[in-house]
Amino acid sequence: MGNQNIIQKKSFDFALEIVRIAKYLEKEQKEFVLSRQLLRSGTAIGALVRESEHAESKKDFIHKMSVSLKEANETRYWLDLLRESNLIGNLDFTKVDDEIVQIIRLLASIGKSSKQNYSKV
Repeated sequence: MGNQNIIQKKSFDFALEIVRIAKYLEKEQKEFVLSRQLLRSGTAIGALVRESEHAESKKDFIHKMSVSLKEANETRYWLDLLRESNLIGNLDFTKVDDEIVQIIRLLASIGKSSKQNYSKV
């Protein structure tokens, strides 16, 4: 399975987990601002990856992956903030933090190799 297929699956599964956490934050913690930020950035990762499947060019593909990486970094920020403010527990945090770190690494790797291949053209 290539990096592109792995990132598609990981980002989709991650988005499902983010939806679950956002629901918990709104229902149980009555937290609506941070939960919306997390939901927006955490689901945007997979949406951008999916969008990149039909990129108009190699440059467009690289751009979508780059934006996806930025969304992943932002998502990690919101997760850190939620953990430090005790709105999510360490168990939930550890699971999604491990996942977002893997996603960030994959996106960085895809971006780097795509840029190298693009510059050779």
